[in-house]
Amino acid sequence: MQCPFCQHPDNRVLESRATEAGQSIRRRRECLSCLRRFTTYERIEFVPITVIKQSGDRELFDRSKILRGIVRACQKTGIPYLKLEAIVDEIESQLQQRTLREVTSLEIGDLVLEQLKAISEVAYVRFASVYRQFKNIRDFVETLDDLTNCPTQSNREVFTATFMS
Repeated sequence: MQCPFCQHPDNRVLESRATEAGQSIRRRRECLSCLRRFTTYERIEFVPITVIKQSGDRELFDRSKILRGIVRACQKTGIPYLKLEAIVDEIESQLQQRTLREVTSLEIGDLVLEQLKAISEVAYVRFASVYRQFKNIRDFVETLDDLTNCPTQSNREVFTATFMS
């Protein structure tokens, strides 16, 4: 490992610890030439996943985009940040286990919704409203009906009356 400060090739490891739920190793190192310290990470090298956007564009999978969307959907719900990172880890793991290296953004959105449904109905509806691009109150009602698995007319009337007034 080359020192990022003086480019000297020799250094020593001062400390190693597992991070990201055991998915990587963080190492504190000290250069044997300039004695400055730096951190390196060892991760399993995954085959890149290509995401096919709704527009047809292709881009590399970026876990930080998913995490940002989930964090936004979970604001003020009290869900710990570590739980949100665990959701992204699970989704990324599911994608890495697939034989196909291309996935649509819709499939990723469905995976996120599946995870959010189990931890917070509020976060689920928030994420769904952006991901599915809700245009009106009916879109919310349909999602709430799906969420409760109880699409009754009376529930729809109460919800619509509450929010349309």
